[in-house]
Amino acid sequence: MRAAAGRLLRENRPAAYGGRLHRAAAQHPPGRAALDAGYEDNADLVIAEGRIPSLKRRRSTGTPAAAENLAAAIARRMPERSLLAIVTRTAYWLGWHHHFGPASGSDPKISDPQGRYCLAVFTGGTNIGPYEAARHIAGVSARELSMVRNRHIDIKKLNTAIAAVVNAFAELDVVKAWGDGTAVAADGTQVETYIDNLLAETSIRYGGVGGIAYHYVSDTYVALFSRFIPCGVWEAVHLIEGLLANDSDVQPTTVHADTQGQSAPVFTLATLFGFDLMPRIRNFQDLIFFRASGHLIYPHIDELFGERGRNVIDWQLIQRHWRDLMQVALSISEGRLSSATLMRRLRSNSRKNRIYKVFREVGRSVRTVALLRYLADPQLRARVTAATNKAESYHGFAQWLGFGNNGVLADNDPAEQEKLIKFNTLLANLVIFHNALDIMDVVRGLAAEGNRQSGTSRHPGRPAI
Repeated sequence: MRAAAGRLLRENRPAAYGGRLHRAAAQHPPGRAALDAGYEDNADLVIAEGRIPSLKRRRSTGTPAAAENLAAAIARRMPERSLLAIVTRTAYWLGWHHHFGPASGSDPKISDPQGRYCLAVFTGGTNIGPYEAARHIAGVSARELSMVRNRHIDIKKLNTAIAAVVNAFAELDVVKAWGDGTAVAADGTQVETYIDNLLAETSIRYGGVGGIAYHYVSDTYVALFSRFIPCGVWEAVHLIEGLLANDSDVQPTTVHADTQGQSAPVFTLATLFGFDLMPRIRNFQDLIFFRASGHLIYPHIDELFGERGRNVIDWQLIQRHWRDLMQVALSISEGRLSSATLMRRLRSNSRKNRIYKVFREVGRSVRTVALLRYLADPQLRARVTAATNKAESYHGFAQWLGFGNNGVLADNDPAEQEKLIKFNTLLANLVIFHNALDIMDVVRGLAAEGNRQSGTSRHPGRPAI
């Protein structure tokens, strides 16, 4: 966050405000010109009456036969591992358990701290309570497990351990086959809780009672960060906060999300911090395309923008309050203001607030460009879909790991609930890391045997298998 603040201070001096405004305005003509010029060749795009665009579903090209054969060969040779063995082996290799300890910072006064911390991550990640775990694990009491989880491990330490595993995972050669770490997909999935607690709500979107485990999943399948938020919150409110809180060496610049992960103010905040927000768009009828100028006319796509003279970006409003935008961004970077708090306040009922007005106006501009790019580029749409599918795959994998108590969080304390989500994230990342190592060993064995597929396929399996 301090690095982001420094970058903002260097790039957004008062003399540079006009340049940034000019660049924001200059993005409109190329985006609209590209979509208009390629409209007749764009077989996927249909603009129906009432200026609502729609995209035809594209057929998947399928997986190359060589990749399928390689994945099958890897699956046959993958060794069987127990979760507890994976946790202990990765602790020995990576030393992630060294980030845990008492609040005083002194050496832990417990016998076998590494073993106790491994058991804490295993039980917390699988959602098994201390007393239930003590019934099935010899040599440890429920009191010991509870003490370690409550006094030696907190949310900050879990975040540091998760970042350490992410950094180690990024150094593996096989990871480059899945992605380069420049893109992340932010998405939430419902986690059930008991009804009588502060965060429990009935989710209209997911059904059931509980909260939302909000994960930031890299294009390499590993989770960079996670949060636990209420069901009734628009997920985009927390989007930027998690990106800024990510302390790992993997710092993505492109952010994908579903329809819940976008709004005009969020587009503005993402742009201020240098993130290219490109969500998966489905409900085009709920979105408005804005003109950069009321005088520009395009023969094929002009009806997207509605009546001429309407839906025009107010560049003068943006220029007047550009300094306010910079002050808000710097306050967030310095930790004086939470981006989630800001997004909660910048709602549609804040229309008389000048900060909301400028955030909305910049967001309209940036979102319109993003929509034009999304409609014009089928490869971009494929990348967005692939990224969000990776997030959905991660959700299923994380829920499979959290099998204890039938997946219901058994703690009513919001802080402890978030800790359980982060325990689960750490455990999932450890399994993904270990699976990646096993995949590398298998691929080397196949290559040594002269299996040509191991050298020709760009997708040697997936780590969450």
